Amino acid sequence: MQKSDSAPPVAVASGRPQRVCICLLLVAAGIALYWRVAGYDFISIDDHIYFAQNKHVLAGLTWRNLGWAFQTTQDASWYPLSWLSFMLDATLFGSGPAGPHLVNVVLHVANGILLFLLVDRLTGSLWRSAFVAALFVLHPLHVESVAWVSERKDVLSTLFGFLTLLAYARFAATATINSRLAARAYLGALLLYALSLLSKPMLVTLPFVMLLLDYWPLKRNAECGMQNAESRITHHASRITFHVSRLIHPLLRLFLEKVPFLLLATMASIVTVIVHKQVGTIASLGSVSMLARVENAFVAYGFYLRQTFWPTDLAMPYLHPGHWPLGPVLLGVALVAGFSATALWLRPRRPYLFVGWFWFLGTLVPVIGLLQWGSQSMADRFMYVPSVGLFIALAWGLGQMLERCRLPRAVVGLATALVLVALALRSRDQLSYWHDTEALFLHTIKVTTGNYVAYDCVGSALVRKGKCDDALPFLSESVRLQPRYPEGQYDLGTALMNKGRLEEATRHLAAAVRNKPGFADAHINLGKALLQQDKLDQALVHLREAVRLTPDDPEAHYNLGTVLLMQAKPDEAIACFSQALRLKPDYSEAHSNLGIALMREGKLGEGAAHLSAALRLNPANPDAHDNLGLALLELKQPREAADQFAEALRIKPDLPGAHYHLALALVQQNKTKEALPHAQKARDLALAAGQSALAAKAEDLLKQQH
Repeated sequence: MQKSDSAPPVAVASGRPQRVCICLLLVAAGIALYWRVAGYDFISIDDHIYFAQNKHVLAGLTWRNLGWAFQTTQDASWYPLSWLSFMLDATLFGSGPAGPHLVNVVLHVANGILLFLLVDRLTGSLWRSAFVAALFVLHPLHVESVAWVSERKDVLSTLFGFLTLLAYARFAATATINSRLAARAYLGALLLYALSLLSKPMLVTLPFVMLLLDYWPLKRNAECGMQNAESRITHHASRITFHVSRLIHPLLRLFLEKVPFLLLATMASIVTVIVHKQVGTIASLGSVSMLARVENAFVAYGFYLRQTFWPTDLAMPYLHPGHWPLGPVLLGVALVAGFSATALWLRPRRPYLFVGWFWFLGTLVPVIGLLQWGSQSMADRFMYVPSVGLFIALAWGLGQMLERCRLPRAVVGLATALVLVALALRSRDQLSYWHDTEALFLHTIKVTTGNYVAYDCVGSALVRKGKCDDALPFLSESVRLQPRYPEGQYDLGTALMNKGRLEEATRHLAAAVRNKPGFADAHINLGKALLQQDKLDQALVHLREAVRLTPDDPEAHYNLGTVLLMQAKPDEAIACFSQALRLKPDYSEAHSNLGIALMREGKLGEGAAHLSAALRLNPANPDAHDNLGLALLELKQPREAADQFAEALRIKPDLPGAHYHLALALVQQNKTKEALPHAQKARDLALAAGQSALAAKAEDLLKQQH
């Protein structure tokens, strides 16, 4: 490794073949490690929101969706550029997981290359820069940001963040040489920083990283600044020239340069806090005390240090325990205080330690837990950018130590290769858990304790696979561990409802709504469970609330319409079903129920048209065939009606209503002999099902024909 901590930043043409080879090696290493994600599935947490079930994203890039991306706060976030990138994925690759997974890989590899070019440009140290970039590409802590489709915002915001620093490095190199080039570089850095914040406001601390780089390796400190006491930035758009005179201290100039960046960061922070407060994802001081937040911050710093240098038992998520034991807190305090004091003490001789340590310390501040987001205490993805500071300190620290030891280059190269191979193998193992939801969270259960989120995710994954009996123990354990977890209560209640255990399901769905009043899906399923218990008035309350919470959800309107139809309010039901169809024109069930409602209003022709539409969309729906037959029977078309009833019975032979209706149609065609067996079958099936009214009608029909 070459000696360079005193070298000025350079941008030279020499060594270009080596740089190209290093970039190609980074590409090869990243693809070799991550190519398998092309066959990975979506993860149940967030992927359905950001991609798999998001109708705006799946519709691709359109002018309407462009406006939606800048207006939406879905998932308590304002990440317009990330939304647009997902829309581009859907346009180019369709709705499957392969496209967005591979784009994440491409962005991660691109970030590794940009990091190499950035550090090399700043320091002029080719091989140390390559080592930093290789650590970034291969480290297991970064698997979460790459393998999780929803974390597109991480890799995308970092792409623009590294480009921002590259533009800033160009500005710093030209500020005292060519004011026009400096102005362009400065404005370019501002634009790129805005794009980074529009992807994810993680890098709100980037202006402070710039100040660290001013100290080392750019060396734009007071001594250097006094030699170039006057600088200017020309803004051609407004034709205003700002002059920083000799009267202003050089350090103050460095701060003033960062003011526009700080303003962007402040605006992004304010928007983020407002959005999260609106949807309640920021924990209140009452639920997580300030003392607990401070404890978590120090524990998290210690945890991230350990996982950087010994990345084992990585998981998602790491849940917040409420309060940490005193031992880990004191250890975290000692580590932060000790390393900070050491970095400050060695700053004149080892400036890279100062810069690397405070890069790590500062860029974690937005997510260290002082402002609590959700239920996690820490996350691997939070280290995507902060780890770079530790990598820089490690690369330069080891480099100087090896130089003093005068080890042969072959030995140094072999040791470096072994470290990188070990990290790649560990990353490969961690990556395998991201194959699907079940594998990921079974691993989390194994390496963490009391992780109710992981139990819930495994259970819900098993439900989606049709393994409801296998899922119930996981879902029940999730609720036992944390009764106030609304998603766990919802998933358990939904599984019990699907099993026909309606009273138990109602209790758990009611708990989900109680713990999270704005949980629209829980209101919908609670309404459906109450509906199946004939508790129509209670069901109506929850389904109306679901429509209020999610006015663009067709299922909410459909379910509300179904209750209104059962309450003999066909006019209100018609409005609900019509709205469901406006939102989802190919909604077969909505067409079917709208047809029934129209028939009850005496609009037989319109009703028959919607029932026919329902059957075009879903020919295997026996109820739609039965209802269309009834409409045709009312329209005095008994032959066509009989065909529909017969088709309903072909699909589902034990429908007592369809047997009775077919008997009526045959009687109207004077086919009494053929009608009697169906009337008898209708009576027997209705009696067995406890449908006494239908059984009585079938019995009357039999008596009339005899």
